[in-house]
Order: sequence, then C-alpha cells, then structure tokens
Amino acid sequence: MTDKNHWHIEEILPVTPQALAELYGQVLGLDDVGTDDSFYDLGGDDGSTIRLVRRARAVGVLLKPKDVFEHETPAALAPVARQGGASPDPLDDVGVGAVAVTPIIEAFRAHGGLVDRFFQAMLIATPAGLDTGGVTRLLQAVVDHHDVLRLRVATGEDGLSLTVRPAGSVPVQRFLKRVDCRELSAERLRTTVVTEYEAAGDRLGFVADSLLQPVWFDHGPDRAGTLLVVIHHVAVDGVSWRILLQDLAAGWAAISAGKPIGLAATGTSFRRWSMLLAAAAHAPARTAELPVWQRILAPAEPLVSAGLDPKKDVYATAVKVSRRLPVDKTVPLLGTVPSAFGAGIQDILLAAFGFAAARWAHLRGRPDGPVVIDVEGHGRDESVAPGVDLSRTLGWFTSMYPVRLDPGVVAWDDLLDGGAETRHGVERIKEQVRAVPDGLGFGLLRHLNARTRAQLETAVRPDIGFNYLGRVSSTTGHSPWTPRPGPGEGGGFLGGGQADMPLFHVLDLNAITYDTADGPQLVANWTFAGGHLTEAEVGELADLWFAALRAITAGAGHGRG
Repeated sequence: MTDKNHWHIEEILPVTPQALAELYGQVLGLDDVGTDDSFYDLGGDDGSTIRLVRRARAVGVLLKPKDVFEHETPAALAPVARQGGASPDPLDDVGVGAVAVTPIIEAFRAHGGLVDRFFQAMLIATPAGLDTGGVTRLLQAVVDHHDVLRLRVATGEDGLSLTVRPAGSVPVQRFLKRVDCRELSAERLRTTVVTEYEAAGDRLGFVADSLLQPVWFDHGPDRAGTLLVVIHHVAVDGVSWRILLQDLAAGWAAISAGKPIGLAATGTSFRRWSMLLAAAAHAPARTAELPVWQRILAPAEPLVSAGLDPKKDVYATAVKVSRRLPVDKTVPLLGTVPSAFGAGIQDILLAAFGFAAARWAHLRGRPDGPVVIDVEGHGRDESVAPGVDLSRTLGWFTSMYPVRLDPGVVAWDDLLDGGAETRHGVERIKEQVRAVPDGLGFGLLRHLNARTRAQLETAVRPDIGFNYLGRVSSTTGHSPWTPRPGPGEGGGFLGGGQADMPLFHVLDLNAITYDTADGPQLVANWTFAGGHLTEAEVGELADLWFAALRAITAGAGHGRG
C-alpha cells in the first residue's frame, strides 16, 4: 500500500505533447487526438477534466484542473506539466478526527435538507466467481481507505458535528445485505432490485451510524452479479463514484491474483480540505468578492415563484419530467458548438437556458429581464492552498452559486434561425458566466463567514437550480465494475430523498450526458414543486431549452460569433 500523501507510480509517462494527447484519447474515448486539439473541443467537461488529472497523476504526470482549463491543447499543456510523484500536502494531513462543516453541507443543514434518507447510489456489475466473503473484503478495503466513508454525523445544541473515525472502526459486514437471486425470474429480479433499493435508503441514518448501505445480488458462483451501493450524500458526489468504481476494480484484481489489496493513494483528505475552506472564508481575497455576489443577487423578477413552503413543498410532492436530446443533436454540443463560440459546454447549456427561460416567461406575460439561477459545480478547487490534490478524494465537494443570465431582447423566431442574433446572445451570456468568480467563493461567504453571511442571507434565493453532471458511461452492465442502469433511469447514477425533505428550489434541472452504444445522449431531468408548476408547464420549458440548444447548434454552423 502506498503512503497516504504520495502516489505510487508503476509506469512513468514522459511529459510530452504526444503523451498528453494519448491521455486525452484515453479519457475521452478517442483513438486519434492531435497535439493541437483542445480538450474541450473534443468533448471534455469539468468531470472529464478531473479524470484526466487523475489518469495523468497515475502515470507520473502532475497536472491541476486549472492547468487544463488554461492550456487546453497537449502542446500548450506540456510545458506547464511536471514529472514525478504527486507532491505531498505541505501541511500535516490527518484524515481522522473532527471535520469542519463545508459550505454545501451547511447550506442543506440550514435549509432542513440534511436528513437521514438523502443519498446517491449506483448499481454495479460484479464478475462471476465473487462470493460474500469477497464482497465483504473488497468493500472493507474501500471503507478503510477512504476516510469520509467512516464519517459520523451528529446534531446537538452546538449545531452539526462531523467526525471521521479510524480505519477498521466501521465493519462492512454489519451493513452488507446479500440477496439470493439464483431462482428469480427476470421480472421478479427487477421487482426485487427496486424493493431493496428503497429499503437500503430507508436504513440510512445518522443515529444508526449507517452512511453506507451495500446490497449484493448474488446470482451464483458461475454467474455475474450486481452490487448496489447506497451512500448518504454527505459523504459522496458524482466525481466520487468514478473513484469508487476504479478502486473496486483494482481491489478485485488484487483479490483474484491472491495479493493484498493496495489502492492508489487518496491525496488531500476531506478533513484537511474542510479546514482549508474554513480558513479561506475569511481571507481578504474571498471577502473582496462580496460586492460581486451582491450584484448578482440584486432583485430580479423570479421565473417561477417568490418562495417555497418547507412543510408542503417537499420531496414527496415533487414531480419529475425527463427529456432526451437525440444523439445526432448531442454530438455537436460536445465539440464543434463550444469550439465555434470559444466556449465550454457549460456556457452553451446556460446560454440555451437563458433563451428558453426568457421565452417561457414572455409567454406568461413576464417583462423582459434577467433570471437568477443557482448553478452547481464540482467544487474541487485545488488552488485553495499549495499541494492540494483532490483527484482521488471521496466526499461531497459540490459548490452552489448564483448566476445572473440576461440574454437581452432576442426575438424567438430570430433565435430559431440560428443567425447573428443567436451568436450575439450566446456571446453575451458566455461573458456573463465568465465574469462570475469561481463558485467556491459564494459558499464560503454565504455559509462560513458570519459577517458576509449577514449581508447575503437577506437576498432572495434563486428559484431555479441548474446542474450539469458531465459525461458518464451508460452500459448494459456486461463489464465488471461498471454501472448498470437503475430503476427508472437510463444511466448509472441514482439518488433519493426523504418524504418530508424540503425542496431547495421550485425547479431543478439536472442534466447529464450518457455515452450509449449509439453515441452520447444528453438527458435532462426536471424536478419541481407540484404546488407551483404543472407538468405541462415544465414540459414546455424543457422543450424550449432543447429548441434553444438546436438553434445554437445551427448558429455554430455560421462561424464564430
């Protein structure tokens, strides 16, 4: 096993443009990447940037996400990359002990949303030959390796208390449930998976000390099975699942070879990260951002509603609408469209949302003007302190921050033509998004600094939430340690909430690109408060968003704006 703060390098890759181009191809699933190709023009996004950094570090090439954002091509990136094992955090990093409350955790706690049944989950294909002992040993190694999976959450008179316990203190055998599926029909199996999925969510609880609930569906020693892993959201995010899949595969390879399980080092601990954030919330560079956030949150006509009732607008009464953009329309959004506008995929998605929201509001007699929305980001900003490495750290790192979108007055028919008005509108919103400080700062000032919190908490919270989860694999589950489609879902990411958990927004858009057998497909999942909107109204907004994306795609064909 490697030392916690160092990477064990089995193969050193030279820092050359050609070597980086090869890594680009591995991460993005492309066979031919040139040294002058932009990572983002090829379809890269925030999530794949972190995967690139992690893949590079595994072969001795040191990068930070910021390096990739600023130097997009292998040729430009090679001079700033460094060779060798990852640098240790210059400050003592002990992952066990008291953890400071982070902005996203405090945001949900203050809103009443940090409840027992609030989780993310994944169904994972397991190989033939796996038995209960193997599953237990594998999961125990993962829990002992990743500190945050041993997190204890408690509430008291002094507020929220977070503590990471030592390795070995959380016995997986206590929580693991085995389901014998050898005699089940396909239909009965589907029903069983749904039942066990819901039951695993019900078993989560802070008092019961169970932030992890694994269920193994055993199909017999000679057949592949399925592992359901349910983790409380306080300990996991979208990036974390990619790390977990990698470690499950590596751990099983070691078990199969009769070797000890030695997982790659985890870098900066979640505990150390939480302390760095607590200190950063009072740094002059961060407090100087306050006027910017106040301007973004200046009063604007809400798109949907002025507020939510925490007793009525809860998870149990939420309604969902889903839309899928055809593969042939998704492909250009991941490459040629951002390239044509000199933008990222997030800029394009937000520009389309700004257009759609303006049109949707206009149809309801709302005056023209900006819309303020909450945008979620991965939150893994390693520039907080020297030596920080979060590429293999599990935890809930999500940042959430307001963005003010004002597309100006653009006639809808002109927009659909994909002409100059479309290009100018995209450029306008792109510049608005780029002018926003990194999203981490808002959470620091809103939740961790008492002085700035008092000046921000009086602002009306945005009624819309926007989250693009990036690009992930959507397999049929034939390959071991890959996601299987879950109940009612087209891909591998699952999640759930408690019936009385207050909704954070009147309307939430969670978009994700799944790599299917036919190609990448953008899936939009809209969740909304049923007492404020109808399914028809949200469906109309969803269709307008896709129409705006098609218009922007057409506009990209007319050249860069």
